[in-house]
Amino acid sequence: MTSSVAGLPLIIEASLNGASSKAHNPHVPFSDEEIVADAVACMDAGAALLHNHTDESIFGGTGELDYERYARPWRMLLALRPDAILTPTMPVGQEGVPVEVRYRHVERMAEEGLLGQGLCDPGSFNLSLLDTDGLFADSTYVYRNDMHDSRYYVETCRRLKVGLSVSIFEPGFLKFILAYHRAGRLPPGSMIKLYFASDDLPFGLLPTAASLEAYLGMLGDCDLPWLVSSFGADCVGCGIAEEAIKRGGHVQVGLEPYAGARCPTNVELVQEVVALAQRYERPIATPAEAAAILQLPTYPVPYRAPG
Repeated sequence: MTSSVAGLPLIIEASLNGASSKAHNPHVPFSDEEIVADAVACMDAGAALLHNHTDESIFGGTGELDYERYARPWRMLLALRPDAILTPTMPVGQEGVPVEVRYRHVERMAEEGLLGQGLCDPGSFNLSLLDTDGLFADSTYVYRNDMHDSRYYVETCRRLKVGLSVSIFEPGFLKFILAYHRAGRLPPGSMIKLYFASDDLPFGLLPTAASLEAYLGMLGDCDLPWLVSSFGADCVGCGIAEEAIKRGGHVQVGLEPYAGARCPTNVELVQEVVALAQRYERPIATPAEAAAILQLPTYPVPYRAPG
């Protein structure tokens, strides 16, 4: 199959774990050694970007993540693959926990030279799951990022001269980032990540071609690179990966967003995107090619050992 996007390199991000549990899928990596092994295998399979959580919950904890829990496996990984482009997560906003505390581990990892992109989740949404009646359960939980926090993420990444992974869970999130883009204030190395979600989750547009077209309509002539992911679904199986590939976008897969009847590995999910890309004659971007497409300000990140 030939198309207008033939020859355009495709960036694949592997999102390794997140809130997934080994009880749900025994392949979910959480130990340092598991994260490193999965990350290297995913890169060998075609992933250029890597995202993971530690085994520390981002929900209901202290509001601060343990820096060393991130740093340990990433140091090991960068010793094996210094070309890895890494992005962490951060705790959910909590009353009384300032953004400087919630983002401290990101700043420290940037200063040590461990990450290629910081992150920005520029907005909030209600968080719940379906109950036995098929309704979203009674919950007061809010995934909270106010405008003060959102500006802090962007400005901190620009100050630290690292790229910016922008999580778009709702259309309003994209409006925030487009305002920054129009003002010429986004850090170099920014990427839009369009997070679709299944009916079982209370956020996000459904992973359909119509939903993607709505986001692309909002983006307009914005030239920032973008990818799709589908939480609570199979990104390839539901079709949203193909819709992105044939429009010139990029794809995130992995056991964080995946849900389905299978128990795949992260590598298998990456391989499925690689096979799909071949149908549209899109070569798989290496980490170096992805860094060039994203215009990452520093690549590879100059790792600086602590002390």
